[in-house]
Amino acid sequence: MKIINLKQKYLFTYSFQDISSSFILKIGQLGQIWLFNCTEGCQYILARKKIKISQISKIIITDLRVQNISGLLGLLSSLSLNSSIKNIDLYGPEGLSNYLFLGRKYSQTNFRYIVSIYSIQTGIIVQNKFFQIYAFNMLKYFSLFNYSILMPERPGPLDILKVRSYKIPLGPLYGNLKLGKDFILPDGVVIFGNNFVNSYYLGNKLTFLSYLDERQLLEIGKYGFLISY
Repeated sequence: MKIINLKQKYLFTYSFQDISSSFILKIGQLGQIWLFNCTEGCQYILARKKIKISQISKIIITDLRVQNISGLLGLLSSLSLNSSIKNIDLYGPEGLSNYLFLGRKYSQTNFRYIVSIYSIQTGIIVQNKFFQIYAFNMLKYFSLFNYSILMPERPGPLDILKVRSYKIPLGPLYGNLKLGKDFILPDGVVIFGNNFVNSYYLGNKLTFLSYLDERQLLEIGKYGFLISY
């Protein structure tokens, strides 16, 4: 998975005056691009970065501020020019469906594909075997959501020398041991897969803050910067 910020060069915000952000998740395993927020000029930025909009399958709108949705209708209209696109999943706070309906009505725009709109609530909004996207709203502002991208832990490398010391034959059994599965050998010896795997790699966690409360602002002032993915 690769993260590309569309509004600035780096994934760091050094000023908290405007932390609105737009970025993409480029998921090579799925051959898909997931877009967070669609700002004005988003299509131009994507073209300049040589990112194919035809690979966009999901669009996640963090909140309904104009700077985060001003390019949405234009992008959805451009996607209609690609006949290979059959469905776009659109996630956002309550009110996004009304915005899209009225925008289509007054611009007299129709899409050639299905737009599936999901109203975001606190909890997991997207999940697959590669990562989860978890949304949690601010208690003061129920229409503003922050997001965490959680990647699962991965097993460490298999201790080949230790496996061979048990005279386990080379083959598919090695892969099952790496997954932590247990086996009983023909002589009755019980093999526990976890004993043959080195330390697990902890999954990364990225948090995107679309809103900061007073406590978070004080922390930024203390440390001087905020990681805003």
